[in-house]
Amino acid sequence: MSGLLAGKRAVISGVGPGLGRALALLFAAEGASTVLAARHPDVLDAIAEEVRAGGGEALCVTADITVPADCDRLVAASTEALGGIDVLVNNAFATGPRELLADIDMEEWRLPLEVNLIATMRLSLAVAAQMAAAGGGSIVMVGTQAMRRSEPRRGPYAASKAALLSASRTLAAEWGPSGVRVNSVVPGHIWGPSLEAFFVTLAERRGTTPEEVHAGVARTLPLRRLPTAGQVAEAAAFFASERAAAITGQSLDVNGGNWFD
Repeated sequence: MSGLLAGKRAVISGVGPGLGRALALLFAAEGASTVLAARHPDVLDAIAEEVRAGGGEALCVTADITVPADCDRLVAASTEALGGIDVLVNNAFATGPRELLADIDMEEWRLPLEVNLIATMRLSLAVAAQMAAAGGGSIVMVGTQAMRRSEPRRGPYAASKAALLSASRTLAAEWGPSGVRVNSVVPGHIWGPSLEAFFVTLAERRGTTPEEVHAGVARTLPLRRLPTAGQVAEAAAFFASERAAAITGQSLDVNGGNWFD
């Protein structure tokens, strides 16, 4: 690895078996000291062991970012362990109901809005204040292509992530003078365990194979391949690094060309 993040102290939320794992492994491999946060300690511990096996540093903090006290504890534990926070990657998310808008009770909008917008901004503001006091840092939001393309059954999730993108740009404008950069990575399909399982379900529905489903989706992309979790993590690492020192308030789509912004 290039040591792109050498000396950086990074907090990554929503660490799980997909993109969260890829972020943890890549950031550590690029030289960052990492704090990994999620609700499930068993998953955190397994990924932290992978990081350490590769020679990286990882502290696990079990936290639900929708709980303000958990956010405070995460920031405090990270600061105590690392001496400060240079990078925050907001990967925690909730998809919410996958139904038509007319069939969704309005109360069901609360979870994606609470996780993807309110809790993410709460954590970001807490970290931004610390970064500003230390002279700056980088906050990376993980968005979704669902907010670019209006598709049925993705309404609350897409709306919450679109709101996060707007709030992130405001955050970039307000905290830029303090040296805090805020950017967003916007994935499309991410090839990994979750999508693989979804393709198995689609294949069963269609009476075909998961490989045929994968090939059919890939054929719709200009690059003819689905981005991996590792490739999305590379975009986040760029925003977190000094190579993006002059970049803030921007979003980078990582989708194999499925959407041109």
